[in-house]
Amino acid sequence: MSLPLLDSIVYGPVKSRRLGCSLGINLLPPRLKVCTFNCAYCQYGWTRAIAEDGAPRVGAWPAPWTVFAAVYARVERAHRVGERIDRLTIAGHGEPTLHPEFEEVIDRLCALRDRWAPRVPLAILSNSTTAAWPAVRRALVRVDERYMKLDAGSEDLLRRLNGSLRPLSRIVDSLHHVPDVTIQAMFVRDGTGNIDNTTDKAVTDWLAALIRIHPTRVHLYTIDRDPAWPYLRRVSEPRLREIAERVQTAGIPAEVFA
Repeated sequence: MSLPLLDSIVYGPVKSRRLGCSLGINLLPPRLKVCTFNCAYCQYGWTRAIAEDGAPRVGAWPAPWTVFAAVYARVERAHRVGERIDRLTIAGHGEPTLHPEFEEVIDRLCALRDRWAPRVPLAILSNSTTAAWPAVRRALVRVDERYMKLDAGSEDLLRRLNGSLRPLSRIVDSLHHVPDVTIQAMFVRDGTGNIDNTTDKAVTDWLAALIRIHPTRVHLYTIDRDPAWPYLRRVSEPRLREIAERVQTAGIPAEVFA
């Protein structure tokens, strides 16, 4: 069963396999998933509002000041009660960079981090499709940690796995120009044979795209919650480690989160 869509800006802290105790920041409209992808493995189910080029105006996007106030209140509470927060993580139930005022949101969150949480990194989880937009790229550079998605190295698999309307070449070229990127890759397969990015051919294509991007590191993982497409299956840790070894052979640090 998919997770319910969020109705608040701040959630957690969530105990993350990769990010520790992560305080989530949702920039999407309440209970409305807006995304440029429609991933088969999404824990929030299928995308109903699929965004085309340009920031969508559907729904009630939280104002930058409202985001700042919500995060500040939660950080202040954590300080007051001695609660551990390892990261402030912009994620939520859709693609956060689609926020119409994303750059201003990042400006305010950076100011909050600098003043009230200087030892806590500000991170973002993004599907990478908007990295070519100038305002988004300017904002991404200001974030401490950029976790950018790339699950497929071919147009066909990108469409079947991620439901992408964006050309793969555009995504890869955009990521090449974003500094210090950590690529996050979800590996899955299904019983029907329709979706599988773990085959040797799929991994070879994906690795070629990685080499063009030249990320700082790569995080590999598999599903941990119920996916939108119920026939998806987890990938074994040994297979994830085999794929990670190919990444490392190409000279890119890789880590498996099983």
